[in-house]
Amino acid sequence: MPLIGYARVSTEDQTPLPQSEAMQAAGCVEIFEEHASGGNRARPVLARVLERVQSGDTLVVVRIDRLARSLSHLLEVIERLEAKGAFFRSLQDPIDTSSPQGKFTLQVLGAAAEFERALIRERTKAGLASARAKGRVGGNPGLRAKDPAALRKVRLARQDGYMERLNETAQDWVPHVRRLRPDMAWEDLLRIINGPLPPDRHWTQSRLLRAVKAYVRDGFLPAEVLGRAGRRETDDRLPAIVAAIKGSDPDITLQAICDRLEAMRERTPRGRTGWQPSSVKMLLERAERLGLL
Repeated sequence: MPLIGYARVSTEDQTPLPQSEAMQAAGCVEIFEEHASGGNRARPVLARVLERVQSGDTLVVVRIDRLARSLSHLLEVIERLEAKGAFFRSLQDPIDTSSPQGKFTLQVLGAAAEFERALIRERTKAGLASARAKGRVGGNPGLRAKDPAALRKVRLARQDGYMERLNETAQDWVPHVRRLRPDMAWEDLLRIINGPLPPDRHWTQSRLLRAVKAYVRDGFLPAEVLGRAGRRETDDRLPAIVAAIKGSDPDITLQAICDRLEAMRERTPRGRTGWQPSSVKMLLERAERLGLL
């Protein structure tokens, strides 16, 4: 199984060389290095690594904290890898999801995270009940009085919170939007984005549009991505979709594209549900003739 390494340091003054050397000794065929804070989930190099990883690959780090600073982020990354049929391994921690012991450790971590969330919920409920018993009314006094300054502050806080949540998922959809819009219709783009994601992380068209508009408003995406998609001939639609999948991962195999199309429930040119590599190859050749690749 190909081993793909990810090394991270927080500042430009630090060097990822010791991590890279440890991963080279472990047999990593590729190593990606990044200078970024571990608290930032929207790291461009990490996003590129997660797009690069294919079925059967193993993402390797020296220590867990090089990948994630929170248990929830660690489990989120591992879920993305599992959805692609890939594995995760930490050289200095007892986690290797390709082994039964590593899977058991991961299950224990997941149970601990759920237990922590349950404790937080119970403490919050108990605190609110205690406050009500003492006659204290929760909430913001300024909001209850409909003070304009307080309302504006809350609105900005909600907007910041929304953007922070979007940044955590940016690697799932921003590269596709930047590359495929407005040439591709939103419906087809949505199916390409949702293809490799687990069902509980699928996007709806309205939610995706809201996210794209927010990124355009803040200058993270060009306004052109919101333009109207041009009319596409029926015969060009499948080549465009296959070209989009190939473009997001140039090293993807024909069989992997078949699997992706079946996961998207895209039918073959003859209306069948099962795809063959030969059909994908034919569509890629047509996409190349159309200038889509």
